[in-house]
Amino acid sequence: MRVFPVLLLIIALPGFSQTQSEQDSILLEQIIFTKVEVEASFPGGTREWKIFLEKNLNPMIPIENGAPVGIYAVIVQFVVDRTGTVSDIRSLTNFGYGMETEVIRIFKKSPGWKPAMQNERTVKAYKIQPVTFVVDAEDFNVEMKEKYILYAGIENLVKINVAKAESEDLLIIPSQGTVLPAGNGNFKIQVNNPGKLIIDIYNKKKNKPIGSVYFDVRAKS
Repeated sequence: MRVFPVLLLIIALPGFSQTQSEQDSILLEQIIFTKVEVEASFPGGTREWKIFLEKNLNPMIPIENGAPVGIYAVIVQFVVDRTGTVSDIRSLTNFGYGMETEVIRIFKKSPGWKPAMQNERTVKAYKIQPVTFVVDAEDFNVEMKEKYILYAGIENLVKINVAKAESEDLLIIPSQGTVLPAGNGNFKIQVNNPGKLIIDIYNKKKNKPIGSVYFDVRAKS
C-alpha cells in the first residue's frame, strides 16, 4: 500500500478575519444590558425631557377618559441601542384611562437618547422611565402633606373640602384600609400595604356621589 502525504493549506481570505475589537463590538450589539454603570439619558437632560413632554404629551387624557382624581405614575420600559435608537417600548403599569397608550405614543416620537455606558463603551440597554399624570377636581379639593401620596402602616391625615357640602355630610368609602373622621373635614386614612387606594366620596345627606380620589400608597421610609 502506498501512502500519499496530505498537504493542508490554510488560506486567510481578505475581509473574513476579525480583530478582537470587532468581535467585541458585534457581541455588544447582541447583548441587552439590564444593569449598567451609566444609564441611557434623554439628550439635554431632565430640563429637555420636561420640555419634550410639555410639547408632546396630552395631560388631559385621563380627565377625558374619566379617571378618578389623583396622581398616576405611568412606568415605561424600553431599549436604547448603541446609536441611541429607542425600541421595544412597553408599559409596566396598567392604570388605564388611555394613559399608558398616550405615554407609549410619545416615546415612539422620541428623538435618539444618549446610550448607556459600561466599561467606558456604549452598550445596548434597558431603560425605565416614569411619566406622571395629575388629575384634580373642580368641585372638591384634597389637602395633605404630599398630595395624593399615602404611606402604609400609619394614619395619614387628609382634608377634603367639597363645594356646597358640609364636612359632616361627607361619607368616605375606601377600596381598602380604614377611613375615620377627624373633624373639620379631616380624615385619618390607614392602609396596611403599599399599592393603590381609591376612595369614593358621597354626600350622605343628599345620597349623592361627589367623586373619587386615587392615592399612591408607598412604604414608609
